Amino acid sequence: MQLNFAASHSVVIAVPDASVPIQHYLRQPQRLIYALTDRSRVERLTDECFRLTMRPREFMTLSFQPVVDLKVWTEPNGTVHLKSIGCEIRGIEYINNRFNLTLNGKLYPILSDGPTQLMGAGDVSVNVELPPLFWMTPKSILEAAGQSLLQGIFLTFKQRLGHQLVNDYLQWAGTSKLNTADIAQRLSTNPSTY
Repeated sequence: MQLNFAASHSVVIAVPDASVPIQHYLRQPQRLIYALTDRSRVERLTDECFRLTMRPREFMTLSFQPVVDLKVWTEPNGTVHLKSIGCEIRGIEYINNRFNLTLNGKLYPILSDGPTQLMGAGDVSVNVELPPLFWMTPKSILEAAGQSLLQGIFLTFKQRLGHQLVNDYLQWAGTSKLNTADIAQRLSTNPSTY
């Protein structure tokens, strides 16, 4: 039985003022990844690619662990992009061979006269073929369970992003020894540094 799930979420995060603008912080894509999940669950594959091993999940009577490879890159204005480039379902080989996940996300600063805000949006879609043991279960029940699972993952990411990212940014900005002029100088000579 083939099932499709999709979810979209947006987020607005108020960012307190700090000595270094948030755009400089956002040019370090690994920080966004570490804000989304526990560092112990992240493996850095390249400068822009990360493997996230999520917590084990339950779907009806099945137990499994999603693993997602994400590409993360930034634009000069501080916009951060996320895109899934691979996925695996550990624990259920049947589903792993019949599973596809697509994730796209973006986070960017909105600068105004007031406090800076981060705007974010993410879309995820899942296509999966369930094993025969579920074929007698009404499709509407399976779809509701899958949608609930997907929404729960998104809400967890959203909560962590709003809390962890702001805390990490404030800590980073507070311990940064560079002033704005130093950052501007370094950016002009090596934009990939920040």
